[in-house]
Amino acid sequence: MNKTDGVAIAERKFNRLITVISIVIPLVVAALFGVKIPNMEPLGFLPPIYATINGVTAVLLVLAVLAIKNGKRKTHQNLMTTCIALSLVFLIMYIAYHMTSESTAFGGEGPIRYIYYFVLITHIILSIVIIPLVLKTYARAYLGKYESHKKLAKITFPLWLYVAVTGVVVYLMISPYYAH
Repeated sequence: MNKTDGVAIAERKFNRLITVISIVIPLVVAALFGVKIPNMEPLGFLPPIYATINGVTAVLLVLAVLAIKNGKRKTHQNLMTTCIALSLVFLIMYIAYHMTSESTAFGGEGPIRYIYYFVLITHIILSIVIIPLVLKTYARAYLGKYESHKKLAKITFPLWLYVAVTGVVVYLMISPYYAH
């Protein structure tokens, strides 16, 4: 078996794992959304923290692109790995919050309500779509398939950036309606 065959086999294994993860995460999040931990104090302090994580992720994504454009591959790799880790921390906090707190209804009226729901719905849909894109993009770099990594990253980057930025926007729009 030559190196190309080994990479192809590894990529198929990664793709199977990525498919499972990309299906399991949204299903688990949806299932846990309906679960409330009894006798648990609401974790109302988490939304500004995970909104900040989204903001930091957005900044790091831009810095990662700048790093690779300037030939700083290791910096790019470290920043992208950090973005994935931050996304995982966000997800854990998001689930923990929703398992201990009631969902907050948006209280805005008029055109702002439609804007909010457009941003929220596109954010949610793309946050699901982005899971396999991020993982496949990362896997291609990990496997040394830099040309296909770069090609997929041109799709993944703007979508992930949109998800990160709109996570902050959704928080800012709904934050006045949180129960205090």
